[in-house]
Formats: sequence, C-alpha cells, structure tokens
Amino acid sequence: MDAAELRAIQAPLKERYKANPADACITLKARGTLDDQAIACKVETGHLLAIAGLHPATGGTGIELCSGDMLLDALVACAGVTLKAVATALEIPVKSAAVSAEGDLDFRGTLGVAKDAPVGFAQIRLFFAVETDAPQDKLDQLLKLTERYCVVYQTIRSGPPVTVTLQRS
Repeated sequence: MDAAELRAIQAPLKERYKANPADACITLKARGTLDDQAIACKVETGHLLAIAGLHPATGGTGIELCSGDMLLDALVACAGVTLKAVATALEIPVKSAAVSAEGDLDFRGTLGVAKDAPVGFAQIRLFFAVETDAPQDKLDQLLKLTERYCVVYQTIRSGPPVTVTLQRS
C-alpha cells in the first residue's frame, strides 16, 4: 500500500468522523473464560484462542501465555502498525523495520512477598530498528507521530481511568 491508497481508504472515514464525531467512538471488547482445571484464562482474540497463565516466575509452567508478555506484544503490534502507517503516509521509504519492547517487573509485588514492591511494570522500553535512507529529520517526525498515534502506547503512557466490577453470574 502506498500513501495515495492509504489516504483514499482513510479520507472518507476522516470526513465521516469530522461530520459525526460520535461515529468515531467505538468500544473494543475482550472476553475470556477461566480454565476449570489450570490457573489460566482462555482469551478469545478474534482469530484464535489464546490461553494465558502464570509466568514461570510466579509458579507457571511457561506453556500458557503470560499476560505481561501479551501487554508487550500488544504494544509492539500497535507501534509497528502505527510506524508503518505513518511511514506510508509521509512517504518515508522503509526497507525493513523491527519493533521490540521490554518491561521490568518485580515479582515480589504480584506474589505479595514485599509490600513495598510494586505490582506491575516499573518501566517499559520500546525500540524501533528501521532500515531507511530517509534523513534524520524525517525519522524524528516518524517517531514523534508514531508515539502520538499509537493507541496502546498512549493508553499505557496516559493511564486512563479503569473501573473494576465483580458480579455473580
């Protein structure tokens, strides 16, 4: 896909959302069911069933996916798609690119071993390796706009309000 094709696909959507802002507000959903045998949750991804379980550092087998890894996977996926879309829109030639993320966890927090140890990632780092002949100012713009428009990055960075409810079924 080139910049013209991307603009052609997105132009009617942008016009629609400008005319009717409510049309741009969509609720994405995720659903999972608890495994009745293992400490695991079966997540319906829309394409296949992903089974998340405990990380080996908390007693898991490593067979199931770790939800912390899945969070980093989602960040890499979103950042990669966003980088590619921005590069396409700006007509920045990218020969190849790789995206990776890593995050630091202190499992004492999630296991309740130390009350002063945080639960969750203390830091997340996102890396891009881009093979291109584009000048540095274009790469700076590419990074800036990728950060700006990456949904998962902005969600993690901004920390939106989250509500939690438990009800009997």
